[in-house]
Parts: sequence; structure tokens; C-alpha cells
Amino acid sequence: MTTGAQTPYPARPRRSRLRTFLPLGVAAWLVLETWLLTVVAGASNGLVVLLILVAGLVLGSAVIKRAGRRAFKNLTETLQQQQGGMLSEARPNSNSEGNGLTMLGGLLLIIPGVISDAVGLLLLVPPVQKAVSRHAERTFERKLREAAQGSLGDAFQQARMRRPDGKVVQGEVVRDEPGGAPEGTPQGPRPPLTR
Repeated sequence: MTTGAQTPYPARPRRSRLRTFLPLGVAAWLVLETWLLTVVAGASNGLVVLLILVAGLVLGSAVIKRAGRRAFKNLTETLQQQQGGMLSEARPNSNSEGNGLTMLGGLLLIIPGVISDAVGLLLLVPPVQKAVSRHAERTFERKLREAAQGSLGDAFQQARMRRPDGKVVQGEVVRDEPGGAPEGTPQGPRPPLTR
């Protein structure tokens, strides 16, 4: 038997709540969707369940296709306005609001299940889209403010305060050695840094 100092196992970082509960939530959702489909099949028959699943697939595909075309059309119009020099006159397109939520609703319709179809249909309703969009925007801004305090975001904020014009100042690090230049370095001025 050997004796000696053994290194203890390094402490594992704590798992975030999302990483802990997301797999459990997905598993519970899958079980609930399967159970609801069997309840619908028991109340009617298997053909009705098949028709529900196919209708969700077709409707979801049509919704995603329409939202994708609308988003591509808005992107093309924006690019044409920028090329034409009409950037100052560019007006926000009210039809572009909710494209992401519309696509999410279509995706939820494509996913087989009764709950995902119901949530997908809810996301296609404009008042629900606006409410979800406002809630998501507020949550994102709050999380951004929380992350900015004393973190990397704070460093970017400080850099912006020092250089508001955003210019990059090129330079080099010069070490002051007590005995002159270190061994192996050429004497005289150094060439400027290049990209």
C-alpha cells in the first residue's frame, strides 16, 4: 500500500436550475401529450387522432411558410431601402411584428400533441402575441441589467464611457526592465503594430 498525498476530487460546479428541471419538464410534457392522445383515441377512434396530427402538421407548415415569406420580404425591402439611401426615411413595418412568435406557433402546431397544438394556436392570436412579446422583452431587459452588474457587461459599459466614439486605439506593451532591454530584444524603436 502506498502512502502519499492524494488530491481530493475537484468541486463540481452547481448545475443551474434550467439544466436540472428542463429534462424533467420535457419528460413530463411528453408523457402528458401521449396520455392525452390516448384519451382522445379512447373517446373517439384512432382515425380522429391521425386526422388531428395531420391537420396540425399541415397547418403548422403553412403558418411557418407564410411567416418566413413575410420575414424575407421585410428583409428584402429593408436592404433595398438601405441601398437606395432611404435609411433616414425607413419606417418600421407593422407587419413584421410577431414573425418569430408566429413561426414558434407554427412549430408547436407541427409537433404532435394536443397541448402543443393548443399553445401553437394561442400564439397565432395577435393580442396574445403582443402580450407574450412585451413580457419576453421585459424579462430580457431585466436579465440583461442583472447580468451587467459587476460582470463582463459592466466592463463593456466602462469601455464605452471612456471611448464614446468607439475608436480602437492601437498600441503595444512596453516593459520597463531595470537593467535596460531584456536579452534577445533588438535595440532601437520598434515597428508599429499592423493588422
